[in-house]
Amino acid sequence: MTTPSLRIHGSCPPRFEKVREIFAQGFETGAELGASVCFVRDGEVLIDLWAGHMDREKTRPWTRDTLVNLYSTTKGMAALCAHMLIERGKLELDAPVATYWPEFAAKGKERIPVRWILSHQAGLAAPRRRVTVDELFAWHPFVAALAEQEPWWEPGTKHGYHALTFGHLVGELVRRVDGRSIGTFFRDEVARPLGADFHIGFGPEHDARTSELFGDLFPSDLPPAVLEGPLGAFFRDMKDPSTLTGAAFGNPALGDGLVNTRRWRAAELPAVNGHGTAHSLARIYGVLARGGEQDGVHLLTPASIARAREEHAFGPDAVLAGMPMRFGLGFMLRQDLMPLSPNPGAFGHPGAGGSVGMADPDAKVGFGYTLNKMKMGMLGAAGAFGMLQAFYAAL
Repeated sequence: MTTPSLRIHGSCPPRFEKVREIFAQGFETGAELGASVCFVRDGEVLIDLWAGHMDREKTRPWTRDTLVNLYSTTKGMAALCAHMLIERGKLELDAPVATYWPEFAAKGKERIPVRWILSHQAGLAAPRRRVTVDELFAWHPFVAALAEQEPWWEPGTKHGYHALTFGHLVGELVRRVDGRSIGTFFRDEVARPLGADFHIGFGPEHDARTSELFGDLFPSDLPPAVLEGPLGAFFRDMKDPSTLTGAAFGNPALGDGLVNTRRWRAAELPAVNGHGTAHSLARIYGVLARGGEQDGVHLLTPASIARAREEHAFGPDAVLAGMPMRFGLGFMLRQDLMPLSPNPGAFGHPGAGGSVGMADPDAKVGFGYTLNKMKMGMLGAAGAFGMLQAFYAAL
């Protein structure tokens, strides 16, 4: 039962009542402030719920069309853009990145293929020289820094999460072969045709319905149990910019509150600053889950989708302190650490703080979860995974 003060909006068939209960529990326990969840199956919206508020004072209700920054959930949308260009023959997975981006060949990178960029195997998980937020936002200085440096490891020999650089590497490939920025390409080729309310860079016209993010993803006063557990090395390295982990997440240092500024929202940071709704995530991933086409809009063929979710890396991650990660080509794949679905072919991407987008081609299910109260660490999506488990139990 929900508390009298909490109103859950939207629709949820009775057989999925457990999903609604788990969603409500997040607010009852104080884990959530504002959030949305959406499930689509074979093009039909089955569950579409939202609740809470856009502000701590609880004066601005969260609505179905509330936008919020989704951090790395954006990476799935960036990967989709690359796969659309691969399908069109403009990008080749085994072609050297330098074929499209000649400057990239510097410092022994001339043979790195496109597929290693998409699967976090290129060894470019962070800039080697210190870069500024201004350079990150300006785009060209940041991609130039990546092009001119040597990799952190021998490309292709290991994988390491390209937390911030993934978006600029993929985005620069899109720009080189298509001419449009990745934010423009995504808007023109995916969001507008599907009517999906997801944006990689947007103007002030959407600010009134954009929620700020609240909470600290990486608090400084972590309990001893966390520091002594499996994530301890990750959190310790996060604070040390001389480590690869510290550089991957802290070069440049993104500063408290930057994510809530107009400047952040206007930029195109395709690894971390996509803003969207749960319905938009479920809509896009739902199209991929049913074969790549819906309502006369074509994203990818079934063969392209199968290629995108082929396993390319699985095991200890060089950036995430040895945590086991499983990557396809730009998408994270189902594993114990990422229990997207009971079906092994599920793929998608979470975002720091707890957002998740997912496609399950076996069940033709698309899923999206968005929120504004950040959970600790990289994988704070326990609530989302709980709802996914309850959904499949009732399906």
